[in-house]
Amino acid sequence: MTPREKESYSIQSVEHALDLLEALCDQVDGVQIAQLSTRLGMNKSSIFRLLATLEARGYVQREESSKRYRLGMTAYETAQKFLSHMTLLRKARPVMERLARLCDEAVYLAIRRGDEVLFLDMIDTGQQVKLASLVGRRYPLTALSAGRALLAFDDDRVIRPRSVPRPPPLDAIVAMALERFRRTGFGADVGGGGEGVTCLAVPLFNHREEIEGTLAILGPDFRLGSETRQLELRTQLLEAAGVISSGMGYFGYFERARQWTAAMQ
Repeated sequence: MTPREKESYSIQSVEHALDLLEALCDQVDGVQIAQLSTRLGMNKSSIFRLLATLEARGYVQREESSKRYRLGMTAYETAQKFLSHMTLLRKARPVMERLARLCDEAVYLAIRRGDEVLFLDMIDTGQQVKLASLVGRRYPLTALSAGRALLAFDDDRVIRPRSVPRPPPLDAIVAMALERFRRTGFGADVGGGGEGVTCLAVPLFNHREEIEGTLAILGPDFRLGSETRQLELRTQLLEAAGVISSGMGYFGYFERARQWTAAMQ
């Protein structure tokens, strides 16, 4: 089906309902109809009718006291069913659980969404000092190592459609970080995920040897900031990523990891 044919089947009311759901995803504390009207450029009566329909199906819930709307349990349950069917998530989760027990830090799975990195899943740490969950959060790809891995191993052999422009040039610091990522298979940054937050990340590949996602450890800088600790966690991350990538059909990861390690010496 061509883009023009797809447009002919577009139903405006459905598009507006999806716009509402996407807007509610960004509002943890809920949002009022007036705010939605301003943000989406829709009149209040249309928004009210759509919200009432979504509320009746459980996709939206309304707080009587504040008149604020937020996502409901049906939206959560639908998302969980979708995630449970994702091959990457199913392959990664048991490995992430073992890694989290081994290193006692929060382990994340992240994927690319356009020009952003999306934190898809997390196994939390048992440490007393821990970070707020980043699951569902998005950041610019260049902001932290979990996104930079996705950029560093973006396959240039994939032919881009003519309608998709190439991204703008990267600044020198990010370009150096990406080159280091390609050479060593590992990246670390401080502050990209929040003040005092260290992110350590390695790539995940699929059976076509394409970047599928990233495996990352995030925690406070006072625990993850030392070079010794980062090298220790790098080894554990690469071993876990090799298992996940093998589960996705890529069996060259461990040899590649040995080459990356040799490049660091």
